[in-house]
Amino acid sequence: MSLHSLHRLTASKALQLIRTDQITVEEYARSLLKHVESRDSQVQAWACLDPDLVLSQARALDRVPKGERGPLHGMAIGVKDTMYTKDMPTEHNSPLYKGSLIQVDASPVMTLRNSGALIFGKTTTTEFASTTVGPKTYNPHNQGRTPGGSSSGSAAAVADMQVPIALGTQTLGSIVRPGSFNGILGYKPTWGAISREGVRMYSINLDTVGFYARSIQDFQLLADVFRLQDDEIPKPFILQGATFALCKTEVWPEAGPGTVKAMERAAELLRAAGAEVVELELPEDFNGMQDLYLRVSQGDGRTAFLGEYTTAKEKMDNFLVGQVENVSNITRREQLEALDIIASLRPSIDRIASQYAAILTPSALDEAPEGIESTGSAAFNAMWTALHVPVVNIPGFSGSNGLPIGLSLVAPRYKDRYLLNVSEEVSKIFEEGGWKSEL
Repeated sequence: MSLHSLHRLTASKALQLIRTDQITVEEYARSLLKHVESRDSQVQAWACLDPDLVLSQARALDRVPKGERGPLHGMAIGVKDTMYTKDMPTEHNSPLYKGSLIQVDASPVMTLRNSGALIFGKTTTTEFASTTVGPKTYNPHNQGRTPGGSSSGSAAAVADMQVPIALGTQTLGSIVRPGSFNGILGYKPTWGAISREGVRMYSINLDTVGFYARSIQDFQLLADVFRLQDDEIPKPFILQGATFALCKTEVWPEAGPGTVKAMERAAELLRAAGAEVVELELPEDFNGMQDLYLRVSQGDGRTAFLGEYTTAKEKMDNFLVGQVENVSNITRREQLEALDIIASLRPSIDRIASQYAAILTPSALDEAPEGIESTGSAAFNAMWTALHVPVVNIPGFSGSNGLPIGLSLVAPRYKDRYLLNVSEEVSKIFEEGGWKSEL
């Protein structure tokens, strides 16, 4: 492979070349930087990217003796700009934090850096990863469309092959929805499986750190580094004879034609591979999850942004001001009721999901909407985020404009490695039978 096309490699493949001394970390970094330079004006995925810093880190990694190299040695990773990085500003897309440099790494960044990763740059986000007002970033498949959010730059950078892996966070649908819009894999682990220390908080009850990549093998590497372990080591997954539950949820009336067709096509592909697909209607207890989610998130938002509100509320998005001022008039009693109901439903969804290979459900209403002013609806994601279950967006489908649409696989809590095994097999048949990226 030409040095100029190294940027197209998945993390796993690039790591193999670095480990076998076929390329240096600096050569790999230069290929990525060259591609960023050629595409930055069309995508604008970066809040901060310093080529000199990238190359300096790359050279330092090349000097590390072979016996002392970490499992991610030389792997370039984008970091959402709501996570502290000791050598780059963390601005949260807020004028209140312009140029702010906290000289410490967030826990996920620290873990990656200590595993040999090349912390490539900071990716764009909506303000405090908490609004649907889009940053400057464009969908790499169509400049007239949003990449989704709030992890806008992370998803766009991975989709455009500017980095093979990027960190995101999800409070509503900020990993899964952009994964769908950009035609890449998005992985939201079980809530609490990865530390949020040093990551800007919106909801203590919902915020989850996750990843984007272009292969499930890359997620497996990350799962190893973050020590994600099921209680029982999962066996290799076999599609033949497995049963998947197709779950439309109460949001189904909002699904666009692209998502409707994607669900139908996914069922066809799974059945053709020898799996069984059954329709799952959740018990009535799960009705009203959208309202329950909002009570929890808005209750948490009342306290999350009070510091900035008392500092300069005029510099904050109106949505965030409304959170602090509780314009929805949600009482603490209603917030507690929602917390308790959702908590009672988590063991229930674990029992239901454990009866199937995985639950198959929509990732987004349809393909990415037009314009970058809004990052689009995350209505299909609220329930799964609130239930704390692991979710993987699997690309492979497209809408009426030829833009990507993904679907989600869901498993019980702390069955992350099992879900990745299932996702690896499902992603193969979705890739073979569906949408192909032209990037």
